[in-house]
Amino acid sequence: MTLFAGILSIKAVTFLMFSVFSIMAIGYALGRIEIKGISLGTAGVFIIALLYGCFFYKTLDKQLTVKSVSFTVNALKVVENLGLVLFVSAVGFIAGPKFLGNLKKNFKSYVLLGLVIILSGGLICAACILIERVIDPGLSPDEITAMLVGIFSGSLTSTPAFSASKEAVGSAQLESIVSVGYGIAYLYGVIGVVLFVQIVPKLLNADMEVERQKIITAETGEERRTTGATIDIDPFGFFIFALAVALGIFVGCFKYHNFSLTMTGGCLIMSLLFGHFRHIGAISSIPKTETLKICRELGLALFLLGAGISGGANFVKYFKAMYFVYGILITTVPLIAGYLFARYVLKLCLLNNLGSITGGMTSTPALGTLIHVAGTEDAAAAYAATYPVALIAVVIVSQLLIIIF
Repeated sequence: MTLFAGILSIKAVTFLMFSVFSIMAIGYALGRIEIKGISLGTAGVFIIALLYGCFFYKTLDKQLTVKSVSFTVNALKVVENLGLVLFVSAVGFIAGPKFLGNLKKNFKSYVLLGLVIILSGGLICAACILIERVIDPGLSPDEITAMLVGIFSGSLTSTPAFSASKEAVGSAQLESIVSVGYGIAYLYGVIGVVLFVQIVPKLLNADMEVERQKIITAETGEERRTTGATIDIDPFGFFIFALAVALGIFVGCFKYHNFSLTMTGGCLIMSLLFGHFRHIGAISSIPKTETLKICRELGLALFLLGAGISGGANFVKYFKAMYFVYGILITTVPLIAGYLFARYVLKLCLLNNLGSITGGMTSTPALGTLIHVAGTEDAAAAYAATYPVALIAVVIVSQLLIIIF
Protein backbone atom coordinates (compact mmCIF):
# COMPACT_ATOMS: atom_id res chain seq x y z
CA MET A 1 0.00 0.00 0.00
CA THR A 2 1.25 3.45 -0.85
CA LEU A 3 2.41 5.49 2.12
CA PHE A 4 -0.41 7.25 3.98
CA ALA A 5 1.04 10.73 3.52
CA GLY A 6 1.57 10.27 -0.18
CA ILE A 7 -1.76 8.82 -1.21
CA LEU A 8 -4.14 11.43 0.20
CA SER A 9 -5.31 14.10 -2.18
CA ILE A 10 -4.71 17.79 -1.52
CA LYS A 11 -8.47 18.18 -1.10
CA ALA A 12 -8.57 15.54 1.66
CA VAL A 13 -5.64 17.07 3.54
CA THR A 14 -7.18 20.54 3.22
CA PHE A 15 -10.49 19.29 4.65
CA LEU A 16 -8.72 17.58 7.55
CA MET A 17 -6.72 20.71 8.38
CA PHE A 18 -9.85 22.86 8.15
CA SER A 19 -11.65 20.49 10.54
CA VAL A 20 -8.78 20.42 13.04
CA PHE A 21 -8.39 24.17 13.34
CA SER A 22 -12.14 24.87 13.29
CA ILE A 23 -12.65 22.43 16.18
CA MET A 24 -9.79 24.03 18.10
CA ALA A 25 -11.16 27.55 17.57
CA ILE A 26 -14.71 26.68 18.67
CA GLY A 27 -13.44 24.46 21.49
CA TYR A 28 -11.28 27.19 23.00
CA ALA A 29 -14.20 29.61 22.80
CA LEU A 30 -16.38 27.09 24.66
CA GLY A 31 -13.66 26.43 27.22
CA ARG A 32 -13.42 30.14 28.01
CA ILE A 33 -17.01 30.25 29.34
CA GLU A 34 -17.04 30.30 33.14
CA ILE A 35 -19.90 29.30 35.44
CA LYS A 36 -19.24 30.31 39.06
CA GLY A 37 -15.53 30.43 38.32
CA ILE A 38 -15.40 26.92 36.80
CA SER A 39 -14.63 26.37 33.12
CA LEU A 40 -13.75 23.53 30.77
CA GLY A 41 -10.57 25.20 29.56
CA THR A 42 -8.80 23.16 26.90
CA ALA A 43 -11.25 20.29 27.54
CA GLY A 44 -13.74 22.41 25.56
CA VAL A 45 -11.84 21.20 22.49
CA PHE A 46 -12.72 17.62 23.47
CA ILE A 47 -16.45 18.42 23.70
CA ILE A 48 -16.51 20.04 20.25
CA ALA A 49 -14.42 17.18 18.80
CA LEU A 50 -16.85 14.66 20.28
CA LEU A 51 -19.81 16.46 18.70
CA TYR A 52 -17.94 16.67 15.40
CA GLY A 53 -17.36 12.90 15.55
CA CYS A 54 -21.05 12.27 16.25
CA PHE A 55 -22.34 14.34 13.32
CA PHE A 56 -19.54 14.69 10.77
CA TYR A 57 -17.40 11.56 11.08
CA LYS A 58 -18.89 10.05 7.91
CA THR A 59 -18.15 13.26 6.01
CA LEU A 60 -14.55 13.21 7.22
CA ASP A 61 -14.25 9.52 6.40
CA LYS A 62 -15.53 10.14 2.87
CA GLN A 63 -12.90 12.83 2.32
CA LEU A 64 -10.11 10.63 3.69
CA THR A 65 -11.05 7.55 1.65
CA VAL A 66 -8.84 7.02 -1.40
CA LYS A 67 -9.36 4.16 -3.86
CA SER A 68 -11.78 2.48 -1.42
CA VAL A 69 -9.21 2.61 1.39
CA SER A 70 -10.12 4.70 4.45
CA PHE A 71 -7.31 6.56 6.21
CA THR A 72 -9.53 8.26 8.78
CA VAL A 73 -8.49 6.18 11.78
CA ASN A 74 -4.80 6.56 10.92
CA ALA A 75 -5.13 10.32 10.39
CA LEU A 76 -6.86 10.82 13.73
CA LYS A 77 -4.35 8.56 15.48
CA VAL A 78 -1.50 10.68 14.08
CA VAL A 79 -3.17 13.85 15.43
CA GLU A 80 -3.84 12.23 18.82
CA ASN A 81 -0.38 10.70 19.26
CA LEU A 82 1.41 13.83 18.09
CA GLY A 83 -0.51 15.81 20.68
CA LEU A 84 0.18 13.29 23.42
CA VAL A 85 3.92 13.27 22.70
CA LEU A 86 4.13 17.07 22.68
CA PHE A 87 2.20 17.33 25.95
CA VAL A 88 3.92 14.68 28.06
CA SER A 89 7.37 15.66 26.82
CA ALA A 90 6.78 19.31 27.71
CA VAL A 91 5.51 18.24 31.15
CA GLY A 92 8.60 16.09 31.66
CA PHE A 93 10.98 18.92 30.81
CA ILE A 94 9.11 21.32 33.09
CA ALA A 95 8.99 18.88 36.02
CA GLY A 96 12.50 17.46 35.48
CA PRO A 97 14.62 19.93 37.51
CA LYS A 98 12.54 19.35 40.67
CA PHE A 99 11.31 15.83 40.02
CA LEU A 100 13.92 13.72 41.83
CA GLY A 101 14.02 15.96 44.90
CA ASN A 102 10.24 15.68 45.16
CA LEU A 103 10.28 11.93 44.50
CA LYS A 104 12.97 11.22 47.12
CA LYS A 105 10.92 12.91 49.83
CA ASN A 106 7.58 11.41 48.87
CA PHE A 107 8.34 8.16 47.01
CA LYS A 108 6.24 5.91 49.26
CA SER A 109 3.39 8.41 49.23
CA TYR A 110 3.26 8.54 45.43
CA VAL A 111 3.41 4.77 45.08
CA LEU A 112 0.68 4.23 47.67
CA LEU A 113 -1.55 6.94 46.22
CA GLY A 114 -1.19 5.58 42.69
CA LEU A 115 -2.13 2.09 43.91
CA VAL A 116 -5.11 3.37 45.95
CA ILE A 117 -6.52 5.18 42.93
CA ILE A 118 -6.10 2.33 40.44
CA LEU A 119 -7.13 -0.48 42.81
CA SER A 120 -10.26 1.36 43.94
CA GLY A 121 -11.20 1.84 40.28
CA GLY A 122 -10.54 -1.84 39.61
CA LEU A 123 -12.74 -2.94 42.51
CA ILE A 124 -15.61 -0.75 41.32
CA CYS A 125 -15.20 -2.19 37.82
CA ALA A 126 -15.33 -5.74 39.18
CA ALA A 127 -18.53 -4.93 41.06
CA CYS A 128 -20.06 -3.42 37.91
CA ILE A 129 -19.22 -6.57 35.93
CA LEU A 130 -21.09 -8.70 38.47
CA ILE A 131 -24.07 -6.32 38.49
CA GLU A 132 -24.26 -6.16 34.70
CA ARG A 133 -24.26 -9.96 34.40
CA VAL A 134 -27.41 -10.01 36.52
CA ILE A 135 -29.32 -7.14 34.89
CA ASP A 136 -28.34 -7.75 31.24
CA PRO A 137 -28.51 -11.48 30.38
CA GLY A 138 -28.59 -10.55 26.68
CA LEU A 139 -24.80 -10.28 26.55
CA SER A 140 -22.39 -13.14 27.18
CA PRO A 141 -20.09 -12.98 30.25
CA ASP A 142 -17.10 -12.33 27.97
CA GLU A 143 -18.90 -9.48 26.19
CA ILE A 144 -19.86 -7.87 29.50
CA THR A 145 -16.30 -8.16 30.79
CA ALA A 146 -14.94 -6.65 27.56
CA MET A 147 -17.39 -3.74 27.79
CA LEU A 148 -16.64 -2.98 31.45
CA VAL A 149 -12.87 -3.27 31.04
CA GLY A 150 -13.19 -0.83 28.13
CA ILE A 151 -15.18 1.46 30.43
CA PHE A 152 -12.48 1.05 33.11
CA SER A 153 -9.70 2.16 30.75
CA GLY A 154 -11.84 5.02 29.41
CA SER A 155 -12.79 6.19 32.90
CA LEU A 156 -9.10 6.47 33.75
CA THR A 157 -8.33 7.88 30.27
CA SER A 158 -5.62 5.23 29.98
CA THR A 159 -4.53 4.42 26.43
CA PRO A 160 -2.04 1.73 27.63
CA ALA A 161 -4.81 -0.05 29.58
CA PHE A 162 -7.07 0.25 26.53
CA SER A 163 -4.43 -1.30 24.26
CA ALA A 164 -3.58 -4.05 26.77
CA SER A 165 -7.27 -4.91 27.20
CA LYS A 166 -7.80 -5.23 23.46
CA GLU A 167 -4.83 -7.60 23.26
CA ALA A 168 -6.02 -9.67 26.20
CA VAL A 169 -9.65 -10.31 25.11
CA GLY A 170 -8.50 -12.43 22.18
CA SER A 171 -11.06 -11.82 19.41
CA ALA A 172 -11.93 -9.05 16.96
CA GLN A 173 -15.53 -8.89 18.20
CA LEU A 174 -14.51 -8.46 21.83
CA GLU A 175 -11.87 -5.92 20.82
CA SER A 176 -14.58 -3.78 19.20
CA ILE A 177 -16.65 -4.01 22.41
CA VAL A 178 -13.65 -2.85 24.47
CA SER A 179 -13.35 0.14 22.10
CA VAL A 180 -17.03 1.02 22.55
CA GLY A 181 -16.73 0.93 26.36
CA TYR A 182 -13.62 3.08 26.21
CA GLY A 183 -15.37 5.67 24.03
CA ILE A 184 -18.46 5.83 26.24
CA ALA A 185 -16.51 6.35 29.47
CA TYR A 186 -13.79 8.61 28.07
CA LEU A 187 -16.01 11.70 27.99
CA TYR A 188 -16.64 11.79 31.74
CA GLY A 189 -13.16 10.43 32.37
CA VAL A 190 -11.77 13.64 30.88
CA ILE A 191 -14.38 16.14 32.07
CA GLY A 192 -14.79 14.64 35.55
CA VAL A 193 -11.14 15.02 36.56
CA VAL A 194 -10.87 18.46 34.92
CA LEU A 195 -13.82 19.68 37.00
CA PHE A 196 -12.59 17.92 40.16
CA VAL A 197 -9.28 19.82 40.27
CA GLN A 198 -11.21 23.09 39.93
CA ILE A 199 -14.04 22.33 42.34
CA VAL A 200 -11.94 21.05 45.28
CA PRO A 201 -9.91 24.27 45.77
CA LYS A 202 -13.14 26.29 45.63
CA LEU A 203 -14.88 24.07 48.18
CA LEU A 204 -11.89 24.50 50.49
CA ASN A 205 -11.66 28.24 49.82
CA ALA A 206 -7.99 27.60 49.14
CA ASP A 207 -5.63 30.56 48.92
CA MET A 208 -3.50 29.65 45.91
CA GLU A 209 -0.69 31.96 46.96
CA VAL A 210 -0.42 30.06 50.25
CA GLU A 211 -0.73 26.69 48.49
CA ARG A 212 2.03 27.61 46.06
CA GLN A 213 4.31 28.24 49.03
CA LYS A 214 3.44 24.86 50.55
CA ILE A 215 4.10 22.76 47.48
CA ILE A 216 7.32 20.80 47.71
CA THR A 217 9.83 22.29 45.30
CA ALA A 218 13.07 21.28 47.00
CA GLU A 219 16.07 21.38 44.71
CA THR A 220 19.14 19.49 45.90
CA GLY A 221 22.68 20.46 45.12
CA GLU A 222 22.77 17.55 42.68
CA GLU A 223 19.88 19.08 40.72
CA ARG A 224 21.74 22.38 40.41
CA ARG A 225 24.86 20.95 38.80
CA THR A 226 25.98 22.95 35.78
CA THR A 227 29.10 23.26 33.62
CA GLY A 228 28.91 26.99 33.48
CA ALA A 229 27.69 28.47 30.20
CA THR A 230 25.78 26.01 28.01
CA ILE A 231 25.29 25.92 24.24
CA ASP A 232 21.86 26.09 22.60
CA ILE A 233 21.73 24.30 19.24
CA ASP A 234 18.77 26.46 18.19
CA PRO A 235 17.19 29.54 19.80
CA PHE A 236 14.00 27.81 20.97
CA GLY A 237 15.30 24.42 22.06
CA PHE A 238 13.51 22.37 19.39
CA PHE A 239 16.63 20.27 18.81
CA ILE A 240 16.77 18.97 22.36
CA PHE A 241 12.98 18.58 22.49
CA ALA A 242 13.01 16.49 19.31
CA LEU A 243 15.95 14.41 20.54
CA ALA A 244 14.17 13.57 23.82
CA VAL A 245 10.97 12.64 21.94
CA ALA A 246 12.85 10.41 19.46
CA LEU A 247 14.66 8.57 22.28
CA GLY A 248 11.41 8.32 24.26
CA ILE A 249 9.56 6.72 21.35
CA PHE A 250 12.47 4.28 20.91
CA VAL A 251 12.42 3.31 24.60
CA GLY A 252 8.61 3.00 24.57
CA CYS A 253 8.76 0.41 21.77
CA PHE A 254 10.34 -2.27 23.96
CA LYS A 255 7.93 -4.88 25.34
CA TYR A 256 8.21 -7.41 28.13
CA HIS A 257 5.36 -9.95 28.46
CA ASN A 258 2.98 -7.57 26.61
CA PHE A 259 3.93 -4.68 28.90
CA SER A 260 5.73 -1.62 27.63
CA LEU A 261 6.18 1.95 28.76
CA THR A 262 4.44 2.91 25.50
CA MET A 263 5.33 6.02 23.56
CA THR A 264 3.77 8.17 26.28
CA GLY A 265 5.74 6.68 29.17
CA GLY A 266 8.98 6.61 27.18
CA CYS A 267 8.74 10.28 26.23
CA LEU A 268 7.85 11.28 29.79
CA ILE A 269 10.84 9.44 31.27
CA MET A 270 13.34 10.76 28.71
CA SER A 271 12.16 14.36 29.05
CA LEU A 272 12.30 14.05 32.86
CA LEU A 273 15.92 12.87 32.62
CA PHE A 274 16.87 15.63 30.17
CA GLY A 275 15.21 18.20 32.42
CA HIS A 276 16.88 16.84 35.53
CA PHE A 277 20.45 16.90 34.22
CA ARG A 278 19.92 20.25 32.43
CA HIS A 279 22.79 19.71 30.02
CA ILE A 280 24.55 17.08 27.92
CA GLY A 281 28.19 18.04 28.11
CA ALA A 282 28.23 21.69 27.14
CA ILE A 283 24.86 21.49 25.35
CA SER A 284 21.75 22.69 27.17
CA SER A 285 19.18 19.90 27.57
CA ILE A 286 16.19 22.08 28.47
CA PRO A 287 14.22 24.00 25.81
CA LYS A 288 13.10 27.57 26.42
CA THR A 289 10.22 27.97 28.89
CA GLU A 290 8.05 29.62 26.22
CA THR A 291 8.66 26.68 23.87
CA LEU A 292 7.59 24.18 26.53
CA LYS A 293 4.41 26.09 27.37
CA ILE A 294 3.40 26.27 23.70
CA CYS A 295 4.17 22.57 23.11
CA ARG A 296 2.25 21.61 26.24
CA GLU A 297 -0.88 23.55 25.26
CA LEU A 298 -0.82 22.63 21.56
CA GLY A 299 -0.17 19.00 22.42
CA LEU A 300 -3.08 18.86 24.84
CA ALA A 301 -5.45 20.40 22.29
CA LEU A 302 -4.39 17.99 19.52
CA PHE A 303 -4.63 14.97 21.82
CA LEU A 304 -8.16 15.87 22.92
CA LEU A 305 -9.17 16.63 19.36
CA GLY A 306 -8.03 13.30 17.93
CA ALA A 307 -9.51 11.29 20.81
CA GLY A 308 -12.76 13.26 20.72
CA ILE A 309 -13.51 12.73 17.03
CA SER A 310 -12.77 9.00 17.28
CA GLY A 311 -14.90 8.62 20.40
CA GLY A 312 -17.78 10.60 18.95
CA ALA A 313 -18.04 8.34 15.90
CA ASN A 314 -19.54 5.44 17.90
CA PHE A 315 -20.79 7.31 20.97
CA VAL A 316 -24.46 7.61 19.98
CA LYS A 317 -24.66 4.21 18.29
CA TYR A 318 -23.53 2.20 21.32
CA PHE A 319 -24.52 4.49 24.14
CA LYS A 320 -26.41 2.94 27.03
CA ALA A 321 -27.29 5.00 30.10
CA MET A 322 -26.12 2.33 32.53
CA TYR A 323 -22.69 2.16 30.88
CA PHE A 324 -22.32 5.89 31.41
CA VAL A 325 -23.27 5.45 35.09
CA TYR A 326 -20.60 2.77 35.46
CA GLY A 327 -18.08 5.15 33.92
CA ILE A 328 -19.03 7.91 36.35
CA LEU A 329 -18.56 5.55 39.30
CA ILE A 330 -15.20 4.23 38.09
CA THR A 331 -13.93 7.78 37.63
CA THR A 332 -15.44 9.45 40.71
CA VAL A 333 -14.76 6.85 43.42
CA PRO A 334 -10.98 6.74 42.80
CA LEU A 335 -10.90 10.56 42.70
CA ILE A 336 -12.53 10.85 46.11
CA ALA A 337 -10.63 7.90 47.60
CA GLY A 338 -7.33 9.26 46.32
CA TYR A 339 -7.99 12.78 47.57
CA LEU A 340 -9.02 11.64 51.07
CA PHE A 341 -6.08 9.22 51.31
CA ALA A 342 -3.59 11.90 50.22
CA ARG A 343 -5.03 14.51 52.57
CA TYR A 344 -5.68 12.57 55.76
CA VAL A 345 -3.21 9.66 55.57
CA LEU A 346 -0.29 10.98 53.52
CA LYS A 347 -0.76 14.60 54.66
CA LEU A 348 0.12 16.02 51.23
CA CYS A 349 -0.49 19.70 50.61
CA LEU A 350 -3.34 20.58 48.25
CA LEU A 351 -1.34 21.07 45.05
CA ASN A 352 0.79 17.96 45.56
CA ASN A 353 -2.44 16.12 46.38
CA LEU A 354 -4.25 17.22 43.22
CA GLY A 355 -1.13 16.88 41.08
CA SER A 356 -0.69 13.31 42.27
CA ILE A 357 -4.35 12.55 41.56
CA THR A 358 -4.05 13.74 37.95
CA GLY A 359 -1.05 11.43 37.61
CA GLY A 360 -2.85 8.56 39.34
CA MET A 361 -5.82 9.03 37.02
CA THR A 362 -3.38 9.28 34.07
CA SER A 363 -5.25 12.45 33.12
CA THR A 364 -3.18 14.78 30.97
CA PRO A 365 -6.06 17.26 30.41
CA ALA A 366 -6.60 17.64 34.16
CA LEU A 367 -2.92 18.40 34.71
CA GLY A 368 -3.16 21.23 32.18
CA THR A 369 -6.18 22.60 34.03
CA LEU A 370 -4.50 22.23 37.44
CA ILE A 371 -1.43 24.16 36.29
CA HIS A 372 -3.73 26.96 35.13
CA VAL A 373 -5.72 26.95 38.39
CA ALA A 374 -2.64 26.74 40.61
CA GLY A 375 -0.69 29.36 38.71
CA THR A 376 2.50 27.28 38.94
CA GLU A 377 4.22 24.61 36.86
CA ASP A 378 5.38 22.87 40.06
CA ALA A 379 2.19 20.80 40.22
CA ALA A 380 3.58 18.81 37.28
CA ALA A 381 6.27 17.24 39.50
CA ALA A 382 3.67 15.36 41.58
CA TYR A 383 1.91 14.25 38.38
CA ALA A 384 5.17 12.95 36.93
CA ALA A 385 6.00 11.04 40.14
CA THR A 386 2.63 9.26 40.37
CA TYR A 387 2.04 8.66 36.66
CA PRO A 388 4.51 5.77 36.16
CA VAL A 389 3.05 3.87 39.13
CA ALA A 390 -0.47 4.35 37.80
CA LEU A 391 0.60 3.45 34.26
CA ILE A 392 1.91 0.06 35.34
CA ALA A 393 -0.91 -0.62 37.80
CA VAL A 394 -3.76 0.20 35.40
CA VAL A 395 -2.36 -2.13 32.71
CA ILE A 396 -1.98 -4.99 35.22
CA VAL A 397 -5.43 -4.45 36.77
CA SER A 398 -7.19 -4.31 33.39
CA GLN A 399 -5.59 -7.61 32.36
CA LEU A 400 -6.38 -9.21 35.74
CA LEU A 401 -10.05 -8.26 35.33
CA ILE A 402 -10.16 -10.10 32.00
CA ILE A 403 -8.38 -13.17 33.41
CA ILE A 404 -10.58 -13.36 36.55
CA PHE A 405 -13.91 -12.65 34.90
